[in-house]
Amino acid sequence: MMVPTTHALLIWLLFLCGLEETVQSQRGHCTGNQCFALFQEPGDFNEARKSCKDSGWQSLMFSSEHAEKLLKSPLRGSYWLRNSADGSAEKPAAGGQTCRCISASEGQNFTVSWKPCLDTLDGFLCQFTLEDPCSGLQAAGDATVKYTYMPTDLELELDDSETFPPGTIAVAKKFDDKYPYSKHVCFSSSWLIAPWKCEVLGGGCEHRCSSATQSCVCPAGKTLQPNNFACADGPCQSNPCTGEGEECEVTQTGFTCTCKDGFVPEDGECVNVTICEKCEHMLCDKFNGVYKCHCRKGFRVSPHDPTKCEMNCTEIDCPAVCVYRNDSEPQCFCPTGYITTLSPNNSTPFCTDIDECDSGDDECEHQCANAFGSYRCLCDKGFKLDHNNYNCVPVQGPEEEVDGSGSAAPYPSPVSPHPDTVVPSYIRTGSVMGIAVFVALCAVLLYFLIRNMVKRCGKFELSSFKHPDIDIFYLQQVTTETYKRISFDKQFKSDSPTIL
Repeated sequence: MMVPTTHALLIWLLFLCGLEETVQSQRGHCTGNQCFALFQEPGDFNEARKSCKDSGWQSLMFSSEHAEKLLKSPLRGSYWLRNSADGSAEKPAAGGQTCRCISASEGQNFTVSWKPCLDTLDGFLCQFTLEDPCSGLQAAGDATVKYTYMPTDLELELDDSETFPPGTIAVAKKFDDKYPYSKHVCFSSSWLIAPWKCEVLGGGCEHRCSSATQSCVCPAGKTLQPNNFACADGPCQSNPCTGEGEECEVTQTGFTCTCKDGFVPEDGECVNVTICEKCEHMLCDKFNGVYKCHCRKGFRVSPHDPTKCEMNCTEIDCPAVCVYRNDSEPQCFCPTGYITTLSPNNSTPFCTDIDECDSGDDECEHQCANAFGSYRCLCDKGFKLDHNNYNCVPVQGPEEEVDGSGSAAPYPSPVSPHPDTVVPSYIRTGSVMGIAVFVALCAVLLYFLIRNMVKRCGKFELSSFKHPDIDIFYLQQVTTETYKRISFDKQFKSDSPTIL
């Protein structure tokens, strides 16, 4: 199987190489009102004569005067020519007849000879008469012009020509430029610059011609070059806009970064607002530059759908949400992990937390701790929770030590079922620092207060005890008679006249 496959692949490669050589060898030359072309299509004289007319040419070439322009080195081989100047008098060749041909050898030596008409030669030469030809295009500056003529499905190079048939495409390009300078088509002895009418060869547009505007348009991601017919990779092709929700938009001066549909510019960034249109409670705020849905009191955002809200209860009992329909019994709803119960008077429906640990509905391997609406698993000393948060695996190595005490934690702390109720570590750290600062300030104030009191006490004097005229009284028990005598003596002294 290997040999035939390799052989077939070799034949296919040779065919492609021959096809490429055929395309490259389609050469033409025009001068005055005559055009000549070389076709490398092997065949006998009759096949060459028919192919020449089928290609839109009038007849085989008769004069070998212009063969030098067509049979350029390193081209070699033999090619059919017309037998007589009057091509119309020519009849199909029969066996035994000979027909004219021209042979090119190495060194560009051309020889006209006669060979059997039924022989297979390398190709043939054709010619036709021009009408309304164009002269050479006057290119601007140092631009060079490449001429191509495509009468049917052929493509002939006419670079060495002096005149050009209608329909010839002339492309002018400067040496250092990446894209052509201009593009023209020969029409009625004049050169029309692209884009011309869309009905004629697609207006000369590289991609597509718009009949509404008679102009060239380019596909998405590409821009129209200044020559107005060629398309090139635009500045957005390398995706310079890398921000969230940004997209590149081509402008006349280059590009600009804009926000995609569903994003709005805020503070120099593109923020997604599409989610706000889907929020169940129609509440939407921006968190850390991203819009997110939030819910009314008593609800929380569903962990399964960021646009939906579900009941949220952080206590053992919460009011149930009930829907009343006429005289039928109300339909009540509770959060996950809660069950509907009635108040003692059987009038108000409540949602009561289900103790999964007590009911045996938990899946914990060691211990279970109930939580509002859920539960969490704990492990015995020397164990920790596995990745499934239910099973316990032995703690190995340094993981047994907690806070450097060398003792194992009796109950490793699993993730809380209510992350929003856990105090972040940075808040705990801030609280400790705040308390420490407060205690330090109180200590400083107490120090200055005691110091001030000590200073004041050092200067304090009991002046009342140092008065020279102070009278000291002593209390003494007396009888009634004594009291009367003392009182009488005091009255007598006060009634005595003052002696001057």
